[in-house]
Amino acid sequence: MRRRRQRTVSSDERPQMLGSRIPLASLIQTLTVAEYLNFRHAANALGVAQSSVSARVKALEDELGILLFERHARGVRLTEAGRHFVERVTTGIDHLDHAVRTAGMVARGEQGSLRIGIHALIPGSFLANMLERYRQQHPGVEVEIAEGTVRDSVMQLRTDRLDVTFVAGSPEFPDCHARRIWSERLLAALPSRQPPAEGAGITWADLAGETFIVRHAGTGPQVHDHIVKRLAGRYANLSILRFAVERGTLLSMVAQGYGVTIVGEATSPMHLPGVRFLPILDEPEPLAFSAVWSPHNRSPALRSLLDLAAEMRRSGWTA
Repeated sequence: MRRRRQRTVSSDERPQMLGSRIPLASLIQTLTVAEYLNFRHAANALGVAQSSVSARVKALEDELGILLFERHARGVRLTEAGRHFVERVTTGIDHLDHAVRTAGMVARGEQGSLRIGIHALIPGSFLANMLERYRQQHPGVEVEIAEGTVRDSVMQLRTDRLDVTFVAGSPEFPDCHARRIWSERLLAALPSRQPPAEGAGITWADLAGETFIVRHAGTGPQVHDHIVKRLAGRYANLSILRFAVERGTLLSMVAQGYGVTIVGEATSPMHLPGVRFLPILDEPEPLAFSAVWSPHNRSPALRSLLDLAAEMRRSGWTA
């Protein structure tokens, strides 16, 4: 029978192999003895038998091939090698403890990062209040915000550059989850100097002859499609102009007479000079806003945000 050739372990390999077979309990008990410099006191602090502590420390010394403690009648004293060993092990245990605690916090959604896509962040809105509350409840989670169109946000979800995006409407994507989170009445933003409509609001028929202005970014594409859905085919000469501007600039353009636009109710408290907001009376239902995320995303931080959104919706949150 051919004898198996025994592999010689080099001195470089031995420390790694040795460390892998030292029980963590032995290290903990050794650190406790180093703290109390007494086997009996260390055993009492750990809630174990003194003989168990003595045996573990002795076995560790035998395994290492070095003397960690000098024994005497009243207790023990660290050797120079023991002091060096205890200092290094203490650092390693601290790192391990930190890793365990950090992993637990990440698993509970208390630490980590959350990348959120938005269409706008309007003070006092459902979205702004939800994010403010989330950051208060989860100070260890770094929240990153990216503003863009639905198309851009969903593309970033698919490439794992966003965890969730909040969009207008109730979209259906075959590869994404979506959940309706909140809703707002749809308002028309008109110049203040324009003659007021009769009654408490305005109708789509009243708006048919207006020039609409919308943004390229944010909810602009959805606003454009909604206007077309309500007016195209029913009224001739529908005019919709698109501008590469921010929301505030678009509303300033409304005040200056460039045209009118459509906004969610969260925009109305902004009280912009020269702009008035009127509800669209024949709009069949409020405008829904939804959260969209990848079904493959298992982030606890994301789960916590969605739970908070559901809680706020159930409580009937209003701005």
